[in-house]
Amino acid sequence: MKIKHIIYTGLTGLLLSGSVHAQEQPSLRLRAQQLYDRYEYANAAGLFERLVDRKNPRVSDMERLAESYYYLNSYDLAENWYARVVQSGEFSEVSLWNYAEVLKQNGKYREAREQYQRYTEKYGASDRASLAMAGADSAVRWMAEPTSHKLRNERAVNTDLGQFSVFPRGSEVLYAGEPSTILGKRSGMTGQAYLRVYSAERNAADGALGNPSLLDGSFNSSNFHIGPIVADASGETLYVTRTYPGKDTEKHRENGRKYRRHNLELKIYRKDGNGWTESDFPYNNVKEYSLGHAALSADGRTLYYASDMPGGQGGVDIWYSELGADGSWGQPRNAGQAVNSAGDEMFPTVAGEYLYYSSDGFPGMGGLDIFRAKGERSSFSGRENLRFPVNSAADDFSFVLVEESEEALQGYLSSNRPGGAGGDDIYSFSLRKPKILIVLEGLTVNRKTDELIPDASVTLYSAGRQIVGRVRSDGKAAFRFDLDRNTPYRVLAEKQGFHADSANIAAVNPTKDTTIRVTLRLEPVFKVGDRFVLENIYYDFDRHNIRKDASEVLDQLVRTMRDNPTLKIELSSHTDSRGTHRYNEGLSQRRAQAAVDYIVSRGIARERLVAKGYGETRLVNRCKDGVPCTVEEHQANRRTEVEVLAF
Repeated sequence: MKIKHIIYTGLTGLLLSGSVHAQEQPSLRLRAQQLYDRYEYANAAGLFERLVDRKNPRVSDMERLAESYYYLNSYDLAENWYARVVQSGEFSEVSLWNYAEVLKQNGKYREAREQYQRYTEKYGASDRASLAMAGADSAVRWMAEPTSHKLRNERAVNTDLGQFSVFPRGSEVLYAGEPSTILGKRSGMTGQAYLRVYSAERNAADGALGNPSLLDGSFNSSNFHIGPIVADASGETLYVTRTYPGKDTEKHRENGRKYRRHNLELKIYRKDGNGWTESDFPYNNVKEYSLGHAALSADGRTLYYASDMPGGQGGVDIWYSELGADGSWGQPRNAGQAVNSAGDEMFPTVAGEYLYYSSDGFPGMGGLDIFRAKGERSSFSGRENLRFPVNSAADDFSFVLVEESEEALQGYLSSNRPGGAGGDDIYSFSLRKPKILIVLEGLTVNRKTDELIPDASVTLYSAGRQIVGRVRSDGKAAFRFDLDRNTPYRVLAEKQGFHADSANIAAVNPTKDTTIRVTLRLEPVFKVGDRFVLENIYYDFDRHNIRKDASEVLDQLVRTMRDNPTLKIELSSHTDSRGTHRYNEGLSQRRAQAAVDYIVSRGIARERLVAKGYGETRLVNRCKDGVPCTVEEHQANRRTEVEVLAF
């Protein structure tokens, strides 16, 4: 989910509700726009997808679709559609800015900087653009020289929905998560159930989480979102962030319509026998602002929180209150300019002498970045970005330390970076010096000529699509990454004018320093008539649906077409010889059409693609009718090819 737009952790707008008066039978476009105006991006995207799948679609429809994907954290799709919008030449100011933002979110910092510069040249210089370009420049350096933090996705608790904001409590942790139930009220923004508080067991040896369960307690009952949650040292007092569920809300007007803005509030629960006594944090004011994301100092006498109340440095700031002698919390005070910016600061935690928090108002890698500053209350100094891989191009937040020593540290953070289990995920992290070095060294070359290709973008992924590092191949077309033991990787090379190439790197557990070498061969796509096979894209026997492994390969083709906007192709499908010629011709046409439909759904104009099924007329081996062959030999004929029609 989009942290600042969906669950209101940006404290700038969750759950806008209200009635919209429209025609008795509104048009498809009007229905899509109404859903978009109500921030129901998940629902709006489905309708806008239908509107843009036509020749010469409206740019405004493509912009709304791109924005919907942007707010839903579907950054790959958002990039595809924003690229198409900007290439049309009829884009709005916000679309150009958002295009740069999604490039940054996808880790394409050099490309993002070019678009920020383009934005500056077109619309004038600004502090926001200067900040974004400075962050992009820093991120390039940080990804090429990552810190030694090792992150692990806690897949035993993460689902395909959202989980975030760990609070350690003895041998367990508490966190916020989206229930997987298909019953109950759902958010139109995310299409998912509202957040609730969960608990999970914590392994003391390595920090692994497991056995998640919905936490019992009256505080876990509300019409809208609940969480994050923190507790005092005794565990007898809980501070719970929730979306205000009542009707006495902040009034909000946008696009000529009135809405009720359901702001965040901080609730306090004190243990009372077998139950809990509920009270309000005294400075909640749901009619005017949000307040939540509580964190306590070690002595329990300072409560930090995030709020967009008046009098701050910008949007959302870190504030604090001090505990008085009478047990009441004092007036809110701003944590100051050393911590806060003109942007948003949120998700504070305290560890030792440091305040950790997330911000989008200082140079960073994109979205929310995790920072720390030394001090307390309103006296802080030495603010620093925790760099990559703690931070990524996505939203990174809720950093909490559990163990810290001279030898190592361990804790948790939350992120919606690619490669996770779902939206927002919980990651454990550790920092220990490796005893054995494993190095990946490689070259980027032209598949047809074997010539070296310098300055290619090379990205290393761990399980899924989590980015481990990104570099440019040097003047000799070489690149290098440090690897972890017992970890499989995938390395991908891309450059404009070429179809990408990738390789899987098997997990190794060496007993001494080890170097692994790989050559990535990029296919040039310059000439009309050039033809190449989309390797590792296969179909199940007698099927035409797009398999998951096939979609990953097709996504590479989508990127090639997105980055080469004049490229037009024929995408052809081929079957094996089993079945009749007529049936195979129809099957291959359905397969080719399914692949084209998938590519179109990812933002490529349909008129740039031709689907063609050749059946069994172009076999690549001896497996004709009547010739006995293995399953593998038959599968080699069930392939997809690309021919360049125009460039």
